Amino acid sequence: MKVKVLFFLLVSINLFSQDNWNILLIPKELKEKANSVVRYQNIDVEIVSQKNYKLKTKKVITVLNEYGLRNIDAREFFSNSEKINTIEAIIYDAFGKEIKKIKRKDFIDQSVADGYSILSDNRVLYLDYTPTQYPFTIVYESEKQSINTAFLPSWYVIDDYFESIQKSEFTIKFPEDIGFKYKEHNFSQYDILKQEKANSLHYSIENLSALKPEDYSPAFENIVPNVIFGLEKFSLEGVVGVGNTWEEFGKVYYDELINSNTEISPETIQTITTLTQGIKDPIEKAKIIYKYVQSKTRYVSIQLGIGGWKPMLAKDVDRLGYGDCKALSNYTRVLLDNVGVTSYYTVIYGDTNRKDLDKDFVSYQGNHVILTIPSEKKNYFLECTSQTNPFAFGGDFTDNRFALMIKPEGGFIVKTNEFTPLDSYQKTIGKYSIDKDGNLKASAQIKSGGIQYDRRAYLSRVNNEKELHKTYKNRWNWISNLNIQNIDIKENRETIELVENFSFSAENYCNKAGNSVYFTLNVFNKNENIPDKYRNRKNDFEIVRGYYDSDEIEITLPNDFEIEFLPEQIDLTTEFGTYSMSIEKKANNLLYYKRDLTIYSGDFPKDSYEAYRKFREQIAKNDNLKLVLIKK
Repeated sequence: MKVKVLFFLLVSINLFSQDNWNILLIPKELKEKANSVVRYQNIDVEIVSQKNYKLKTKKVITVLNEYGLRNIDAREFFSNSEKINTIEAIIYDAFGKEIKKIKRKDFIDQSVADGYSILSDNRVLYLDYTPTQYPFTIVYESEKQSINTAFLPSWYVIDDYFESIQKSEFTIKFPEDIGFKYKEHNFSQYDILKQEKANSLHYSIENLSALKPEDYSPAFENIVPNVIFGLEKFSLEGVVGVGNTWEEFGKVYYDELINSNTEISPETIQTITTLTQGIKDPIEKAKIIYKYVQSKTRYVSIQLGIGGWKPMLAKDVDRLGYGDCKALSNYTRVLLDNVGVTSYYTVIYGDTNRKDLDKDFVSYQGNHVILTIPSEKKNYFLECTSQTNPFAFGGDFTDNRFALMIKPEGGFIVKTNEFTPLDSYQKTIGKYSIDKDGNLKASAQIKSGGIQYDRRAYLSRVNNEKELHKTYKNRWNWISNLNIQNIDIKENRETIELVENFSFSAENYCNKAGNSVYFTLNVFNKNENIPDKYRNRKNDFEIVRGYYDSDEIEITLPNDFEIEFLPEQIDLTTEFGTYSMSIEKKANNLLYYKRDLTIYSGDFPKDSYEAYRKFREQIAKNDNLKLVLIKK
């Protein structure tokens, strides 16, 4: 009995001693619905001066399963402007026993543009650890310093869904005379402790259970609490500047980072002058230059703020034929300038999940660069990293968001073009027939524009017929025994439209019951997406992009069958969109099926979510309507 008591005391002491990472110490509610648990995180930012800041990070995270591996974040980027002073990690097993120590030499050192020597100064040091068992805990620590005080670390309380927080702290210290500022987002529903002093700011939070994603939730950064920081007096790539307004901020950017980077070879100038000779319209000139850049260069992926802020030299892009978003946008700007077309380097958040620059908070933001060509009617936004995009088409990567346009006189907030539902159309005109044995033969033409074009344009570049057929079979996965006879895809880069012509057949498309056969009316474009149902939804919801579908289909029925009944016309009108469906009898064996669906973009309160879900449920129900035929 004494031995058992002694053993219990030893275990108890061990469990509750300092820096013990036994998983038994994690509260049960923090492990529920979690892939990982941040046991402790401490981020310490010290702004030493206008030209220097230091960053110390300690993160202790218990990874409960393989899905939690993505949340370790044991990596640091570095360059001539950013130095890593120390970096290390220790791995513990489920009971807090040390498994492995990982020193700096054990981290993988890799160029962020591996294989492209001109950009090799920008590198990443990261941990590549393959666990032998779950759960395990990693204690990761690093210290860095940077001369780029224009871009300060943000604090995100939560990094990802399915991650709990046991304790997290963030401290930032700053001198009095450099115009320190900050902005908090999404704090209202969280118990965050804030301590503000004359020259420091401290946040902490404890025992935050994992968040679970919900259908149609707003972007993650618009849900979770976060703080962004900035300085009015900053340093960027060794250049000091003052930015109280976007105009001042952009002036520094232009003068110090891009204005002097305009040299290209005389041979290239001669080539583009010849290509645009006799053309007066600046937009037509720009189209020629854009096509020239697409044919001459290739994209090297380096995110803004990781691969440095200053574009590589335009003459190097010209000579080597590659660059990142900064380099290719600046190179295109220089080419356009040489043929008399004005364009502006523009900083933006590039992502299919739409994200704005915070236009009310002057600071270095964004992760991508595009080019803006102003005209009397509208702004043209060029995605210079793409070798396939039509002119001035960025698709869902840069649509409908605030960006910073850099002009010689300074920076100006602009908004990129929005795709309305009618812009993002899919129009189907087709026909199909059902024979007496219930087999299907169909053909149609589908025209797509806007975002719907953007998501399908790649099909015109698929050269493997087997892969192409597989894609279409997945698209029409409700048709069993699908046999594709012909597919012809054309991309019109002038009108920015994709045209698909196809024909297919399917044996035994109809179901049989005695003397009756029945089949789904909507062959080409069923929309079966029904959002998940929530008993207690947490978040408001967002429809990021609207669209419009139109279907006009002629249906030929077998002569020896008659229609049991025709479904009535359906018309649905809601704040989220509209839906209509009608079937008209043209002759004894000929029907005309018409369907229109419009979905509106917008932000909606969570109380409206169930109404939206029911709207989608009705759409799915009507798209699955079946027609019953009875043998004469």
